[in-house]
Amino acid sequence: MKYQLGDKVILIHSGEEGTIVDFINKKMVMVDVNGVTFPVYTDQVDFPYFKQFSARKETPLSKKPLTVESVKKEKNTRKYPVGEGIWLVWMPVFDKDVFDDDIVEYFRLYLVNQTNDDILFHYRLLYGAEKDFELKNEIASLGDLYVHDIPFERLNDSPKLVFEFSLKKPDRKKAGHFEAVYKPNPKKIFRQVQEMRMQNLAHFYHQLLQEWPEKQVEPDLDYIKLGQAGFKVSRQDRHGSIPPLRTVVDLHIEKLADDWKQLSPASMLDLQLRTFEKHYEQAVLHHQPSLIIVHGVGTGRLRDEIHDMLRHKKEVKSFVNQYHPSFGYGATEIYFQH
Repeated sequence: MKYQLGDKVILIHSGEEGTIVDFINKKMVMVDVNGVTFPVYTDQVDFPYFKQFSARKETPLSKKPLTVESVKKEKNTRKYPVGEGIWLVWMPVFDKDVFDDDIVEYFRLYLVNQTNDDILFHYRLLYGAEKDFELKNEIASLGDLYVHDIPFERLNDSPKLVFEFSLKKPDRKKAGHFEAVYKPNPKKIFRQVQEMRMQNLAHFYHQLLQEWPEKQVEPDLDYIKLGQAGFKVSRQDRHGSIPPLRTVVDLHIEKLADDWKQLSPASMLDLQLRTFEKHYEQAVLHHQPSLIIVHGVGTGRLRDEIHDMLRHKKEVKSFVNQYHPSFGYGATEIYFQH
Protein backbone atom coordinates (compact mmCIF):
# COMPACT_ATOMS: atom_id res chain seq x y z
CA MET A 1 0.00 0.00 0.00
CA LYS A 2 1.43 3.36 -0.99
CA TYR A 3 -0.04 5.22 2.01
CA GLN A 4 1.09 5.22 5.63
CA LEU A 5 -0.40 6.46 8.89
CA GLY A 6 -0.09 10.21 9.16
CA ASP A 7 0.16 10.83 5.40
CA LYS A 8 -1.42 14.06 4.17
CA VAL A 9 -3.88 13.36 1.36
CA ILE A 10 -6.40 15.24 -0.71
CA LEU A 11 -9.97 14.06 -1.43
CA ILE A 12 -10.36 13.88 -5.20
CA HIS A 13 -14.11 14.60 -5.26
CA SER A 14 -14.05 17.67 -2.97
CA GLY A 15 -10.48 18.93 -2.97
CA GLU A 16 -10.31 18.86 0.83
CA GLU A 17 -7.07 17.98 2.55
CA GLY A 18 -6.92 15.42 5.34
CA THR A 19 -4.74 12.96 7.23
CA ILE A 20 -4.79 9.15 7.16
CA VAL A 21 -5.48 7.96 10.72
CA ASP A 22 -6.32 4.26 10.23
CA PHE A 23 -6.46 1.41 7.70
CA ILE A 24 -9.66 -0.58 7.24
CA ASN A 25 -8.44 -2.98 4.55
CA LYS A 26 -6.34 -2.92 1.40
CA LYS A 27 -8.88 -0.72 -0.38
CA MET A 28 -10.14 1.61 2.37
CA VAL A 29 -8.60 4.06 4.85
CA MET A 30 -9.92 6.34 7.60
CA VAL A 31 -9.27 10.02 6.89
CA ASP A 32 -9.48 12.95 9.31
CA VAL A 33 -10.60 16.27 7.80
CA ASN A 34 -10.79 19.18 10.24
CA GLY A 35 -11.56 16.88 13.18
CA VAL A 36 -14.16 14.76 11.31
CA THR A 37 -13.12 11.15 10.66
CA PHE A 38 -14.69 9.04 7.93
CA PRO A 39 -13.75 6.16 5.59
CA VAL A 40 -12.83 6.54 1.90
CA TYR A 41 -11.52 4.23 -0.80
CA THR A 42 -7.84 4.60 -1.61
CA ASP A 43 -8.62 5.41 -5.25
CA GLN A 44 -10.59 8.45 -4.04
CA VAL A 45 -7.59 10.11 -2.37
CA ASP A 46 -4.21 11.28 -3.64
CA PHE A 47 -1.09 13.01 -2.38
CA PRO A 48 -1.35 16.82 -2.32
CA TYR A 49 1.82 17.33 -4.36
CA PHE A 50 0.21 15.63 -7.38
CA LYS A 51 -2.34 18.43 -7.38
CA GLN A 52 0.39 21.02 -7.02
CA PHE A 53 2.24 19.69 -10.08
CA SER A 54 -0.90 19.25 -12.18
CA ALA A 55 -2.53 22.56 -11.27
CA ARG A 56 -2.26 25.27 -13.90
CA LYS A 57 0.17 27.97 -12.82
CA GLU A 58 -0.86 31.56 -13.24
CA THR A 59 1.53 34.36 -14.13
CA PRO A 60 1.49 37.50 -11.99
CA LEU A 61 -0.25 39.37 -14.84
CA SER A 62 -3.05 36.79 -14.98
CA LYS A 63 -4.04 37.24 -11.36
CA LYS A 64 -7.13 39.34 -10.74
CA PRO A 65 -7.29 41.80 -7.85
CA LEU A 66 -8.96 40.37 -4.76
CA THR A 67 -12.28 42.01 -3.88
CA VAL A 68 -15.03 41.29 -1.39
CA GLU A 69 -17.30 40.17 -4.22
CA SER A 70 -14.70 37.73 -5.56
CA VAL A 71 -14.30 35.86 -2.24
CA LYS A 72 -16.53 32.79 -2.34
CA LYS A 73 -18.55 32.04 0.75
CA GLU A 74 -17.50 28.85 2.50
CA LYS A 75 -20.05 26.10 2.15
CA ASN A 76 -20.76 23.41 4.68
CA THR A 77 -19.58 20.15 3.12
CA ARG A 78 -21.60 17.11 4.07
CA LYS A 79 -19.48 14.09 4.80
CA TYR A 80 -22.36 11.70 4.06
CA PRO A 81 -24.76 11.93 1.08
CA VAL A 82 -27.96 11.85 3.15
CA GLY A 83 -30.99 14.13 3.33
CA GLU A 84 -32.46 16.02 6.26
CA GLY A 85 -33.02 14.28 9.60
CA ILE A 86 -31.06 11.96 11.84
CA TRP A 87 -29.37 8.93 10.27
CA LEU A 88 -27.65 5.79 11.45
CA VAL A 89 -24.63 5.06 9.23
CA TRP A 90 -23.38 1.48 8.86
CA MET A 91 -19.74 1.11 7.80
CA PRO A 92 -18.74 -2.55 7.27
CA VAL A 93 -15.15 -3.49 8.13
CA PHE A 94 -13.86 -6.37 6.02
CA ASP A 95 -11.40 -9.19 6.64
CA LYS A 96 -10.15 -12.15 4.56
CA ASP A 97 -11.40 -15.71 4.92
CA VAL A 98 -9.39 -18.88 4.19
CA PHE A 99 -10.16 -18.47 0.45
CA ASP A 100 -8.86 -14.87 0.49
CA ASP A 101 -12.37 -13.50 -0.06
CA ASP A 102 -13.57 -10.33 1.63
CA ILE A 103 -16.01 -10.96 4.48
CA VAL A 104 -17.64 -8.52 6.89
CA GLU A 105 -16.06 -8.83 10.32
CA TYR A 106 -18.04 -6.09 12.07
CA PHE A 107 -19.90 -2.81 11.51
CA ARG A 108 -18.91 0.62 12.76
CA LEU A 109 -22.00 2.67 13.60
CA TYR A 110 -22.15 6.45 13.30
CA LEU A 111 -24.93 8.93 14.05
CA VAL A 112 -25.35 11.76 11.54
CA ASN A 113 -27.35 14.83 12.53
CA GLN A 114 -28.54 16.65 9.41
CA THR A 115 -30.76 19.08 11.32
CA ASN A 116 -30.27 22.64 12.51
CA ASP A 117 -30.45 21.63 16.19
CA ASP A 118 -27.86 20.29 18.62
CA ILE A 119 -29.31 17.05 19.96
CA LEU A 120 -28.82 15.01 23.13
CA PHE A 121 -29.30 11.27 22.85
CA HIS A 122 -29.49 8.14 24.98
CA TYR A 123 -28.67 4.96 23.06
CA ARG A 124 -29.13 1.35 24.15
CA LEU A 125 -28.34 -1.89 22.34
CA LEU A 126 -30.52 -4.78 23.50
CA TYR A 127 -30.41 -8.50 22.76
CA GLY A 128 -33.79 -9.71 23.98
CA ALA A 129 -34.26 -8.10 27.40
CA GLU A 130 -30.50 -7.94 28.06
CA LYS A 131 -28.73 -4.61 27.63
CA ASP A 132 -25.40 -5.07 25.80
CA PHE A 133 -24.30 -1.45 25.34
CA GLU A 134 -25.39 2.02 26.44
CA LEU A 135 -24.24 5.52 25.53
CA LYS A 136 -25.38 9.03 26.51
CA ASN A 137 -23.90 11.89 24.51
CA GLU A 138 -24.73 14.81 22.25
CA ILE A 139 -24.31 15.41 18.53
CA ALA A 140 -23.93 18.87 17.04
CA SER A 141 -26.04 20.26 14.23
CA LEU A 142 -24.80 18.98 10.84
CA GLY A 143 -22.31 16.79 12.71
CA ASP A 144 -21.58 13.10 13.06
CA LEU A 145 -20.45 10.89 15.92
CA TYR A 146 -19.01 7.38 16.18
CA VAL A 147 -21.23 5.20 18.40
CA HIS A 148 -19.71 1.70 18.62
CA ASP A 149 -19.08 -1.58 16.74
CA ILE A 150 -21.44 -4.51 16.20
CA PRO A 151 -19.98 -7.92 15.20
CA PHE A 152 -21.52 -9.24 12.00
CA GLU A 153 -22.47 -12.62 13.51
CA ARG A 154 -24.48 -10.94 16.30
CA LEU A 155 -27.06 -9.71 13.80
CA ASN A 156 -28.58 -13.18 14.05
CA ASP A 157 -29.32 -12.58 17.75
CA SER A 158 -32.17 -10.13 16.98
CA PRO A 159 -30.56 -6.90 18.23
CA LYS A 160 -32.73 -3.90 19.03
CA LEU A 161 -31.25 -0.39 18.82
CA VAL A 162 -33.17 2.09 20.96
CA PHE A 163 -32.54 5.84 20.59
CA GLU A 164 -34.05 8.58 22.74
CA PHE A 165 -33.42 12.07 21.35
CA SER A 166 -34.04 15.46 22.95
CA LEU A 167 -33.22 19.02 21.95
CA LYS A 168 -30.21 20.52 23.71
CA LYS A 169 -31.86 23.93 23.40
CA PRO A 170 -35.63 23.59 23.98
CA ASP A 171 -37.94 25.03 21.34
CA ARG A 172 -41.48 25.90 22.40
CA LYS A 173 -42.77 24.90 18.95
CA LYS A 174 -41.08 21.49 18.89
CA ALA A 175 -41.55 18.32 20.93
CA GLY A 176 -38.87 18.02 23.57
CA HIS A 177 -38.38 14.28 23.12
CA PHE A 178 -38.36 11.75 20.30
CA GLU A 179 -37.77 8.01 20.36
CA ALA A 180 -36.68 5.66 17.58
CA VAL A 181 -36.30 1.87 17.69
CA TYR A 182 -34.49 0.00 14.94
CA LYS A 183 -34.40 -3.79 14.57
CA PRO A 184 -31.90 -4.64 11.80
CA ASN A 185 -32.83 -7.56 9.58
CA PRO A 186 -29.75 -9.76 8.82
CA LYS A 187 -30.89 -10.60 5.27
CA LYS A 188 -31.57 -6.96 4.47
CA ILE A 189 -28.23 -5.87 5.95
CA PHE A 190 -26.39 -8.47 3.86
CA ARG A 191 -28.21 -7.28 0.74
CA GLN A 192 -27.31 -3.66 1.51
CA VAL A 193 -23.63 -4.62 1.88
CA GLN A 194 -23.71 -6.24 -1.56
CA GLU A 195 -25.39 -3.21 -3.14
CA MET A 196 -22.91 -0.91 -1.39
CA ARG A 197 -19.92 -2.78 -2.83
CA MET A 198 -21.40 -2.89 -6.33
CA GLN A 199 -21.73 0.91 -6.21
CA ASN A 200 -18.19 1.29 -4.82
CA LEU A 201 -19.49 2.96 -1.64
CA ALA A 202 -18.18 2.78 1.91
CA HIS A 203 -21.46 2.99 3.85
CA PHE A 204 -25.18 2.44 3.84
CA TYR A 205 -27.76 4.32 5.88
CA HIS A 206 -30.93 4.01 7.92
CA GLN A 207 -33.06 7.06 8.71
CA LEU A 208 -34.09 7.36 12.36
CA LEU A 209 -35.86 10.73 12.12
CA GLN A 210 -37.00 12.61 9.03
CA GLU A 211 -38.31 15.79 10.65
CA TRP A 212 -38.43 16.77 14.30
CA PRO A 213 -42.10 16.57 15.45
CA GLU A 214 -43.97 19.68 16.45
CA LYS A 215 -45.05 20.07 20.03
CA GLN A 216 -48.58 18.78 20.60
CA VAL A 217 -51.06 20.64 22.75
CA GLU A 218 -50.98 18.81 26.06
CA PRO A 219 -54.37 18.04 27.62
CA ASP A 220 -55.08 18.69 31.29
CA LEU A 221 -54.52 15.31 32.90
CA ASP A 222 -56.16 16.12 36.20
CA TYR A 223 -58.74 13.30 36.46
CA ILE A 224 -61.33 15.45 38.25
CA LYS A 225 -61.04 18.27 35.73
CA LEU A 226 -61.19 15.81 32.86
CA GLY A 227 -64.41 14.35 34.25
CA GLN A 228 -65.93 17.80 34.73
CA ALA A 229 -65.02 18.64 31.14
CA GLY A 230 -66.97 15.64 29.86
CA PHE A 231 -64.14 13.17 29.25
CA LYS A 232 -64.82 9.56 30.17
CA VAL A 233 -61.88 8.66 32.44
CA SER A 234 -62.15 5.70 34.77
CA ARG A 235 -60.12 2.88 36.29
CA GLN A 236 -59.69 -0.36 34.42
CA ASP A 237 -62.50 -2.85 34.80
CA ARG A 238 -61.04 -5.97 36.46
CA HIS A 239 -63.77 -8.41 35.49
CA GLY A 240 -63.31 -8.62 31.72
CA SER A 241 -66.36 -6.58 30.71
CA ILE A 242 -66.33 -4.14 27.79
CA PRO A 243 -64.06 -1.29 28.87
CA PRO A 244 -65.53 2.19 29.20
CA LEU A 245 -64.49 4.77 26.64
CA ARG A 246 -61.64 6.92 27.93
CA THR A 247 -58.89 9.23 26.77
CA VAL A 248 -56.41 8.25 29.49
CA VAL A 249 -55.56 4.60 30.26
CA ASP A 250 -53.44 3.72 33.30
CA LEU A 251 -51.56 0.44 32.80
CA HIS A 252 -49.88 0.24 36.20
CA ILE A 253 -50.31 -3.39 37.18
CA GLU A 254 -51.81 -2.63 40.61
CA LYS A 255 -54.67 -0.89 38.77
CA LEU A 256 -55.40 -3.96 36.67
CA ALA A 257 -55.35 -6.92 39.08
CA ASP A 258 -55.96 -7.40 42.83
CA ASP A 259 -53.61 -10.39 42.94
CA TRP A 260 -50.85 -8.78 40.88
CA LYS A 261 -48.19 -9.76 43.45
CA GLN A 262 -48.77 -13.42 42.60
CA LEU A 263 -48.31 -12.85 38.86
CA SER A 264 -45.09 -13.60 37.02
CA PRO A 265 -43.42 -10.75 35.06
CA ALA A 266 -44.53 -12.37 31.80
CA SER A 267 -48.15 -12.59 33.02
CA MET A 268 -48.09 -8.97 34.15
CA LEU A 269 -46.81 -7.81 30.76
CA ASP A 270 -49.40 -9.92 28.93
CA LEU A 271 -52.23 -8.41 31.00
CA GLN A 272 -50.96 -4.89 30.41
CA LEU A 273 -50.65 -5.39 26.65
CA ARG A 274 -54.11 -6.97 26.39
CA THR A 275 -55.53 -4.02 28.30
CA PHE A 276 -53.77 -1.61 25.97
CA GLU A 277 -55.14 -3.43 22.89
CA LYS A 278 -58.67 -3.37 24.30
CA HIS A 279 -58.69 0.38 24.87
CA TYR A 280 -56.87 1.08 21.64
CA GLU A 281 -59.61 -0.71 19.68
CA GLN A 282 -62.26 1.22 21.60
CA ALA A 283 -60.56 4.52 20.76
CA VAL A 284 -60.38 3.63 17.05
CA LEU A 285 -63.99 2.42 17.00
CA HIS A 286 -65.23 5.70 18.50
CA HIS A 287 -62.99 7.85 16.26
CA GLN A 288 -61.14 9.44 19.14
CA PRO A 289 -58.58 12.01 18.02
CA SER A 290 -56.04 10.87 20.62
CA LEU A 291 -55.35 8.47 23.47
CA ILE A 292 -52.91 8.69 26.39
CA ILE A 293 -51.35 5.45 27.64
CA VAL A 294 -49.76 5.64 31.10
CA HIS A 295 -47.11 2.91 31.14
CA GLY A 296 -44.67 4.27 33.72
CA VAL A 297 -40.89 4.41 33.33
CA GLY A 298 -39.41 1.31 34.99
CA THR A 299 -37.16 -0.77 32.72
CA GLY A 300 -38.91 0.53 29.59
CA ARG A 301 -40.06 -2.95 28.52
CA LEU A 302 -43.80 -2.13 28.51
CA ARG A 303 -43.19 1.18 26.72
CA ASP A 304 -41.02 -0.50 24.07
CA GLU A 305 -43.60 -3.23 23.44
CA ILE A 306 -46.39 -0.66 23.04
CA HIS A 307 -44.29 1.49 20.70
CA ASP A 308 -43.45 -1.55 18.56
CA MET A 309 -47.16 -2.32 18.25
CA LEU A 310 -48.02 1.28 17.37
CA ARG A 311 -45.53 1.34 14.51
CA HIS A 312 -47.53 -1.38 12.74
CA LYS A 313 -51.00 0.09 13.26
CA LYS A 314 -52.35 1.94 10.22
CA GLU A 315 -54.72 4.11 12.28
CA VAL A 316 -51.83 5.83 14.09
CA LYS A 317 -50.85 9.22 12.70
CA SER A 318 -48.08 9.75 15.25
CA PHE A 319 -47.15 9.05 18.86
CA VAL A 320 -44.75 10.69 21.27
CA ASN A 321 -43.28 9.91 24.66
CA GLN A 322 -42.34 13.42 25.79
CA TYR A 323 -41.97 14.91 29.24
CA HIS A 324 -45.20 15.74 31.08
CA PRO A 325 -45.42 17.30 34.56
CA SER A 326 -47.85 14.59 35.73
CA PHE A 327 -46.08 11.49 34.33
CA GLY A 328 -42.54 12.53 33.41
CA TYR A 329 -41.64 10.19 30.54
CA GLY A 330 -44.10 7.60 31.81
CA ALA A 331 -46.89 8.21 29.27
CA THR A 332 -47.24 7.96 25.50
CA GLU A 333 -49.69 10.16 23.59
CA ILE A 334 -51.20 8.57 20.48
CA TYR A 335 -52.76 10.66 17.68
CA PHE A 336 -55.09 8.93 15.22
CA GLN A 337 -55.86 9.52 11.57
CA HIS A 338 -59.48 8.85 10.64
